[in-house]
Amino acid sequence: MTGVGDDRGDSGGGSTHSELSGSGGDIVQARDVQGGVHFHAGGEHRTADDPVPRQLPADVRGFVNRLAELARLDRILAGDPGEPLVCGVSVITGTAGVGKTSLALRWSHRVRERFPDGQLYVDLRGYDAGDPITPGQALDGFLRALGTTPARIPAAESDKAALFRSLLAERRMLVVLDNAATTTQALSLLPGTSGCLAVVTSRSDLPGLAVRAGAKRLTLNVLSENESVTLLRASTSDERIADDAEELAELARLCGRLPLALRIAADRAASRPYVPLSELIADLRDESKLWDALGGEPEDETDVRTVFAWSYRALSEEAAALFRMLSLHPGPEFSTAAAAALGDRPIRQTRYLLDVLVGAHLVEQHAPDRYQFHDLLRAYALDQAQSAERPETRTAALRRTLLWYLLGADAAQTVISPMERHVAFDPDDAPERIWAVATPPAFDNAEQAVHWYNLEHANLVAAVRVAADSAMDRLCWRLHVVLRSIYMRENSFDDWLITGHVALAAARRARDLGGEAEVLESLGIAYTQSGSLAEGAEHHRAALAIRQAIGDRFGEAMSLNGLGLLAFREHDLAAALDSLKQSRAVLHDLGDSMWETLTTVNIAEACLRLDRQGEAEALIRPSLAIFREHQQSANIGNALWLLSTALRELDRSEEALQAAQEAVDIARAHSNHMWEGCWTMELGAVQRTLGRHGEALESYQRAAALHRRIGDRGREAQSWAGAGEVYRELGRPDEAASFHRLAVATQRELDDRWLLASDLEQLGADLRRADNADGARPYLEEARSILAGFDDPKAVRMRRRIAKILEGEVR
Repeated sequence: MTGVGDDRGDSGGGSTHSELSGSGGDIVQARDVQGGVHFHAGGEHRTADDPVPRQLPADVRGFVNRLAELARLDRILAGDPGEPLVCGVSVITGTAGVGKTSLALRWSHRVRERFPDGQLYVDLRGYDAGDPITPGQALDGFLRALGTTPARIPAAESDKAALFRSLLAERRMLVVLDNAATTTQALSLLPGTSGCLAVVTSRSDLPGLAVRAGAKRLTLNVLSENESVTLLRASTSDERIADDAEELAELARLCGRLPLALRIAADRAASRPYVPLSELIADLRDESKLWDALGGEPEDETDVRTVFAWSYRALSEEAAALFRMLSLHPGPEFSTAAAAALGDRPIRQTRYLLDVLVGAHLVEQHAPDRYQFHDLLRAYALDQAQSAERPETRTAALRRTLLWYLLGADAAQTVISPMERHVAFDPDDAPERIWAVATPPAFDNAEQAVHWYNLEHANLVAAVRVAADSAMDRLCWRLHVVLRSIYMRENSFDDWLITGHVALAAARRARDLGGEAEVLESLGIAYTQSGSLAEGAEHHRAALAIRQAIGDRFGEAMSLNGLGLLAFREHDLAAALDSLKQSRAVLHDLGDSMWETLTTVNIAEACLRLDRQGEAEALIRPSLAIFREHQQSANIGNALWLLSTALRELDRSEEALQAAQEAVDIARAHSNHMWEGCWTMELGAVQRTLGRHGEALESYQRAAALHRRIGDRGREAQSWAGAGEVYRELGRPDEAASFHRLAVATQRELDDRWLLASDLEQLGADLRRADNADGARPYLEEARSILAGFDDPKAVRMRRRIAKILEGEVR
């Protein structure tokens, strides 16, 4: 698991904390030495490349009535399209099945042109049997839809909400929050600007939204008798001759005049065009008597369950069986392949049966190959499964589904992180022993795997939880561990930490020390990558202790490597070097040459930071040869980057230039912006050392642009700092100071103490060169204060240099 910025393989250029939150900084454009450098300070800037999300599900077919309610919603948009909205939040409330989502979607589609910057939608699952979507998870999805790269998505919910509001500040967008159960669930997702509108649906009144966000409430009641008859006629007019109005009214009463039940009943009637409506009504009355005899349900719920049962009993045996089994699916939605795996049916047959269920309005299809239940229908299907299927049948179906997700995540790990150790599978987990006809997912490349993950991530979280709730603890923790490589790549901190703590409890219940250590390591990486270094260290050390106790030598090496990379972020170079050397020794004893080589490169970087450039070069060159032998482009480029740094600091800049240029060429050949941005910074540093100032500015400009594109604010600031050093060397200290001020502001916000101290020193040097010694002093004093917390050779040298300046011995 290697590559620039990877918290498992290598440290990738230092502790930039690029994954933390922020406003996005400033855009820098460096031209040539004779021209100017133009930068625009500010927050989140719109560009022509910004995505315009169109997340609304399809409009409801055959929508009728609700004219008064639609008119009330229209009044929110009174005035010209560019004017502020009358109200920024509208809450649609009402009982289950009354048509809240249908109304929200119908109106949203009608007015979407008033929101040219896009529409966001999330089903918060506030009333599902499983766990609802958290505000942090919803914000994560919104930020990605708005084009935010994983590196720029903060870990903390409050930071996500702040970034979300910043991104929407200059936009005119519609946000639909479906099925919110509480004010808290929705509050962080509100845009908060006059150009945006949030539409919230809920079974609760959510009075907190009225108090805290000025929301206007629209309460939906069941349809009137006339409206119900109109809906029934509109839904059956193509298949049936004119039915008697009184009989349609009776059918509506039996459905409780709930739109959900009316649509199901209408489909049943339309599917039997030659059966008199009176007979269908008699059937429905008989079904209603059955529920009355069973008793115990509120009247409106009995009405809708009666209609569900009426439609369910008309299904074929195969369709009814799939309907029941789908209620066992752990997540909120499912694909045809997942449904086939659950029922162990061929894809073609499963697709046909899903079409039958969609036609009967028992299952909804809301996107290509994406299906879901209304929560009332899921509850009904689960009741049927519990009464019609034996417990062992239900357990087997659930296990098939969970293993489908586990094997899919394992296949994704194979193409995303081929060096990552796979968790052991039990013999009974082999696909041929799980399914007779269905198959688990397979991927040709990392892009396919990430696309699958993006579709299934909510189901994967649910799968981990359901596995734990179903006493499938070994399956639970393994599912989390195989997702680790994707979480690392995507910075999916909410899902990562939620599943991690569920999996940790499962591994401990199972008394599986190996599994516990794997999950602890995963949580250690998650906390480290999200900037919570103390928690990261705690979990890495706990994993290390277990692995040493049980004799898991490879795991011990990985924990030591993780602690070494964490120490890099803390700029505790001695501790980093010690942990990394211990890791390499274990890997050497195991004969794992590739991981030993990767750890050796990490050690080389520690040596570089400790001013031991010769030792670093001696470690890098044989490692580079091994990477070339195995044609590992990422590792070749990473080693060349470090080699260039060592050679430059050894005053062998021409050799360094060759290494840096080769690294950049590799990055460009792979169209990898993260590699290119990092390695182009080093190219700029070498060019500056050689006095090629124009080329150096071009390199720093490109590096800054690339880092901004991928959301790495720390390295973007380092690029600005490099440009500042070039301008100071050119005798243009005012322009140098402008760049260093930007770098200081960013590193202060990201709380990178080491880089902040370095940039403060450079800013002080700029100001002194501009004959502003008094202005320089506070920056230099702050830098010296920060550096007092570091004891490595470079920090000592910087402190001495600053002390001489402050004492007036050196200008």
